[in-house]
Amino acid sequence: MTLTRIVVNRSHRLARHDLANRPGMHKTLMRLLAHPTGPTPRKDGGLLFRLEPGLDPVLLVQTADTPDLTGLPGGYGTTDTRDLTPMLTALTPGLPVRYRITAAPTIYRPTGAPPDPITGRRPRGKITSLQGQDAQTWWQGRAAKAGLHLTGPIETLHRPFPSPDRPAPFYKLTQFDGTATITDPNLLTTALREGIGKGKAYGAGLLTLAPRLT
Repeated sequence: MTLTRIVVNRSHRLARHDLANRPGMHKTLMRLLAHPTGPTPRKDGGLLFRLEPGLDPVLLVQTADTPDLTGLPGGYGTTDTRDLTPMLTALTPGLPVRYRITAAPTIYRPTGAPPDPITGRRPRGKITSLQGQDAQTWWQGRAAKAGLHLTGPIETLHRPFPSPDRPAPFYKLTQFDGTATITDPNLLTTALREGIGKGKAYGAGLLTLAPRLT
């Protein structure tokens, strides 16, 4: 598993387009996968990405294998790739870390529709975006299932979801930052590899960790 840092060149035409259109960015980043095959190429290739906040646009792109950087258009941005294997092997119970994730907190709310006459099951409901305290509660639950015990206040930041060509009202992104200790390295490794929550194809779900000095 690798993490590639791309400093995006704002003067590049396609890069400007991608910064204003998250589905377009996903399409561009799919070019980094060395073997994008099968019915779920993004998932199979382990592609997750996040646009970091700041004056200079920086993309963090995670892939299951070493990315094919020749797939990026010339001049799109400068890149730096590192192997995440040392980080994964260092995960141990009780290890204090700092985390960051931009996620799409959602929940299925009942619609009042009647049960299916054959199976008796009720419809799953309507997917609804969560914000504010509801979003924090969502993250607390997801963090616990991902092998993290949150140990400090949760900092939140609303992150835009630019999608002029494909409206997706339930993809309202929230960035979560804070501190935690690892409770289950196996669960955490799975969460790091697969991402958390919905909207993974659109810049949500990538969890990153850094050592925390105690």
